Amino acid sequence: MTTPRRALVALAGGLGVALALPPWGWWPLAFAGVALLEIAVSDVPSRRQRAALAFVFAFAWLAMGMAWMWQLTVPGYVVASAVFAAFHAAAEAATPIGRWSTIGRPFAHTLVEALRFSWPFGGVPLASLGIAQAAGPFAGAVRIGGVVLLTWVVFQVGCALGVLAHRFGGAIVDPRLAVAGLLAATVVVGVSAIAPRGHGTGDSLDIAAVQGGGEQGTSADDVPSAVVTQRHLEATRSIEPDDDLDLVVWPENVVDVVELAGSPEFAAIAAEARRLGVPISVGVTEDVPGDDDRFTNAQVIITPEGDVSSRYDKVRRVPFGEYVPLRGLLDAVGAPLDQVPHDAVAGTEPAVLDLPDGTRLGVVISWEVFFGGRARDGVREGGALVLNPTNGASYSGTIVQTQQIASSRLRALETGRWVVQVAPTGLSAFVTPDGDVLQRTAVSERAVIRETVELRAGETWYTRLGDGPIIAVMVVGLAASWALAIRGARSPARR
Repeated sequence: MTTPRRALVALAGGLGVALALPPWGWWPLAFAGVALLEIAVSDVPSRRQRAALAFVFAFAWLAMGMAWMWQLTVPGYVVASAVFAAFHAAAEAATPIGRWSTIGRPFAHTLVEALRFSWPFGGVPLASLGIAQAAGPFAGAVRIGGVVLLTWVVFQVGCALGVLAHRFGGAIVDPRLAVAGLLAATVVVGVSAIAPRGHGTGDSLDIAAVQGGGEQGTSADDVPSAVVTQRHLEATRSIEPDDDLDLVVWPENVVDVVELAGSPEFAAIAAEARRLGVPISVGVTEDVPGDDDRFTNAQVIITPEGDVSSRYDKVRRVPFGEYVPLRGLLDAVGAPLDQVPHDAVAGTEPAVLDLPDGTRLGVVISWEVFFGGRARDGVREGGALVLNPTNGASYSGTIVQTQQIASSRLRALETGRWVVQVAPTGLSAFVTPDGDVLQRTAVSERAVIRETVELRAGETWYTRLGDGPIIAVMVVGLAASWALAIRGARSPARR
């Protein structure tokens, strides 16, 4: 196979993985895409050439899957796509050459995805293979090892299929190792079906999630915060008082004030809480006292008595969206920073909110739902369900919104909890502990969706162990594949 043809195969593989992602959602293409990568690189002896092919594969996948980033920062979008594609080029260079590459390659590429989820600037875990599989039959693997393990499953199955579909001569590949890899991935998926998934407590909450509606692709300059607040007040006023209702949930930062206490917005929301006789969870942004250049992004509980009984400040902020990393340096070189003139202050408290009756809820605000560790933190602190108040109104299209629904599904599976996602202009939904999506709203519509949500307890293996042990297994697996490859190369029988 000529080099240009290999590049086209790698490009097709990357586009296949991208199309497996929401909003397209053709999840089997992720396996086909990885198989094409295997076909493109598996008999190439040059590490540099294999790394270049992997770069083409990953750039096609990530540039398409992270196209939403264009609306935050065009230079950042191009740089991020290239940097993260370079991660996979490095993974290919770190893959052993020879028959053990079919086993080593999935470990190497999974490890660089784990790195992407956390670095740089806290990580960008969108357009992931886990998100691509949220609607597929393999998603339950996250109960064991989160998205890192699910990523390995996709890479291992895809690489094995690539070997079996395109067998080369010599000792470059070994169909027996491909079959072994398939069996290992099958065992993981099989065990996930019987792995712990938490249990009901016998209690539940009747929750109304409020989506105020409005046009997508708009910023705070286009639609004043007061208009957004008013839309949610009007939607909330459509709810009739009901003894069965327990909680009303508003989205992220639909109230933007200098200070919440004593504001007209607070008085209006407290009046609705009093009318309905239930607390309202509200997304609020406030100025930091004495610092006009910083603000907080929080979710608060406003009680019928007119008090704020609980508060959670967002811990993981969106880089170049809610804050600018290296702001001083970028400003010195003349970078355009006017779209993010102020930085959000990162919270430090556990990811929970407490209702007045003592019920504890896990909470992940918007961007945080893409990080398994945030929902895990809330559940380990006693969260009986997970709230995901978000705001994707500034993004045109539905790449971010649909990938966020997929991430809510993954968080539900990982933690064994219900997830309630609510956004001002969509998408809002209830997600069951098995990852099923209920009552998903349409973009831009005004809606109040309501569901009786079971309060749950207990831990999945992922909740108990987190990502660390799985990452350690990936490191050991890559090292073992290298050791076996070196041993085989030294053996006269292998030669």
